[in-house]
Amino acid sequence: MPKVTVRYWAAAKAAAGIADEPYDADTLAEALAAVRERHPGELTRVLQRCAFLVDGAPVGTRAHETVRLAEGGTVEVLPPFAGG
Repeated sequence: MPKVTVRYWAAAKAAAGIADEPYDADTLAEALAAVRERHPGELTRVLQRCAFLVDGAPVGTRAHETVRLAEGGTVEVLPPFAGG
């Protein structure tokens, strides 16, 4: 099973209380399930509004079960940002 780093930004980082952490997961769905298990509560709610990048590529509307993770990869958790 690949070891990946999940990196949190903005509200996700605040809810997790950490900037990044390692997970073992084959797919984005597995990684996010592990995140929810480790961080029940606010982070679980924040994840519902987030976009995700896997190794720099946007996941978009793809089913998270179909997004394969690679050894040493990175999942970026991006909450909506206020802009201006």
